[in-house]
Amino acid sequence: MSKSLLVIYATVALDAVGFGLIFPILPALLRDVTHIDNVAPYIGVLVALHAVIQFVFAPVLGSLSDRLGRRPILLISLAGAAANYLLLAFADNLWLLVLGRAITGLTSANMSVATAYLTDISPEDQRARRFGLFNAMFGLGFIVGPVLGGVLGDHWVRLPFIAAAVLNGANLLLALIGLPESREPSRAPIDFAALNPLKPLGWALSQKQLLPVILIFFLFSLTGEAYGTCWVLWGGDTFQWNGLWTGLSLATFGICQALAQTLLPGPAVRLLGERAAILFGTGCSILALSVMALTTQSWMVFAIMPVFSFGGIGTPALQSLATRQVSEDNQGRFQGVLASALSLAAIIGPLGFSSIYFLVEDYWPGAIWIAVMVVYALTIPLVLGLRFRASAT
Repeated sequence: MSKSLLVIYATVALDAVGFGLIFPILPALLRDVTHIDNVAPYIGVLVALHAVIQFVFAPVLGSLSDRLGRRPILLISLAGAAANYLLLAFADNLWLLVLGRAITGLTSANMSVATAYLTDISPEDQRARRFGLFNAMFGLGFIVGPVLGGVLGDHWVRLPFIAAAVLNGANLLLALIGLPESREPSRAPIDFAALNPLKPLGWALSQKQLLPVILIFFLFSLTGEAYGTCWVLWGGDTFQWNGLWTGLSLATFGICQALAQTLLPGPAVRLLGERAAILFGTGCSILALSVMALTTQSWMVFAIMPVFSFGGIGTPALQSLATRQVSEDNQGRFQGVLASALSLAAIIGPLGFSSIYFLVEDYWPGAIWIAVMVVYALTIPLVLGLRFRASAT
């Protein structure tokens, strides 16, 4: 594996660990700052703010990386993330927390640039496998981060933020030393009007071949928000899971998902082709969700997780396909648009699925997974209707 690949994968993993570190103790920090016990409304505002900022700025960073190069944008984002976590660690009022979460949304938009970098250095026949590893590294980082954050937070509520700053500083140093530029920066002057965050979205929406791909990405991302929003509630209501069993279920799911993302996307695309790999992954997700919706035995959830993890091969196959729909000069802009679609799903999904769960929890908590199955089903005709291009011009 090349040095550039190792650095990009390490960057993604460390970024996920840093983000996951603060996830379990953000409510405690809010209570410490506001001296209010019920901080649920503030949590909602901070989560939505993060997603909104990411939605706006991911296309901007992607477009800048097309013009200035991937490396400087990544380095600036990593430096900003490290400084921001220090700000959060020592924030003593709510407005500083709000500012910090806004900056976190801005700096986390660097994933679109990292994806574009990976596209730059990957031959088309290796992209599905490498995108699978990319997603697996993020998944592994997010498994480690919340556990570590919980342990550190038990000692001092601000310690996870300091740890996140140190990790991002290490990430920055790693990229400074080992990450070369992946594309020649453009010598053309920057068109500042083109940095309008809505302009890349307008560009993408004007490309008819891109609309189905963007919509599929959005729907896949929407389903992902259901798990983060409803998994803990469903486990408690259906199986009376305590914290330990909830953690075990999430860790098992994360490990299965990481293994599947690491090992299966490349062989699946070679064996089935991209379209069939996406459909196979969708079918596995629907099968697993149907079991989860109907079961009243917690062991069945663990038993179905390997099948559930096969659903993870669909996204890398779609990512590989998506890179062929635009020219090399527009990869950063397009990846930024896709990152905005993910952020939009992160705004809409929690609100929508939590509302559905509120309606069904007293009668049939598992019905939430039926709603997720419906969203998956919407992607099937879109995938069948995709028009594949061998390469973009």
